[in-house]
Order: sequence, then C-alpha cells, then structure tokens
Amino acid sequence: MKEFNAYLNFSGNCRQAMEFYAKCLDADVQIMPFSQGPMEVTPETKDMVLHSRLSKGDQVIMASDCPPGTPMTVGNNVSICINCESRDEVDKFFGSLGEKGNVILPVQDMFWGAYFGMLTDQFGINWMLNFETPKAS
Repeated sequence: MKEFNAYLNFSGNCRQAMEFYAKCLDADVQIMPFSQGPMEVTPETKDMVLHSRLSKGDQVIMASDCPPGTPMTVGNNVSICINCESRDEVDKFFGSLGEKGNVILPVQDMFWGAYFGMLTDQFGINWMLNFETPKAS
C-alpha cells in the first residue's frame, strides 16, 4: 500500500470548502468539475465538483460533491481512500474489506486512468480502493 487518506463528500459546496481549506492550510488545490467528466451534465450540475485534491507536501485530502440524486448525510460524507501499489492489491483489499459489506462501485478501469472500486464495510465505513495505472512514456 502506498498511502491512505480521507475522501470528503459535500452537497454542492465542495469547491468553496476545498478553496477555504487550501487558504487555511496554505496548500495547493486541484478541482475537476462535473463538466470535465464523462457523464452528461445540466446547467445546475456542470460546475459541481467531480473530484478535487488538496495537497501539502505528502499530505492529501480528496473531495467531491455528491452526484445529483445522491443525498449527502452525515455518515456517508467521509470515505477512506487507499492508493494501492497494484491491481492485485486493489482486488485483495476490496475482497477482504467487502466481506459482509456492500459494493457501491465494483472494481473497474476508470476514465481518469485508475483501477478503482468503492464499498461500505460491515461496520458502515466507506472505502475507496485506487491504483493509478502507469502512464505510457
């Protein structure tokens, strides 16, 4: 395992929160709106945050707005994201953490160039397993 970090979910105000955190922590922030993703967007959702990454040195917090139709409630607004070293490690952790849990998104290749899956474990904790596919040089 390379690292793990928190992933926060917001209800439409992710950009404001992450820009605030970046200012407070003197950190860098990258923001990708829904309009840059593969799904169709409406005028109301195009500027919502699909993914953001706040970083300072080796420390990272990631966040997004909940997709339309997915209500954000306390309890589902934080996930633990594990950045794995291989596809096999993603599969191993996904299988073991998912025992008696619920799959949110089956492990699959994603549009941002990662092998990724999401689940809620038997204790109600949300997990994201991610392996960044090496870029061809």
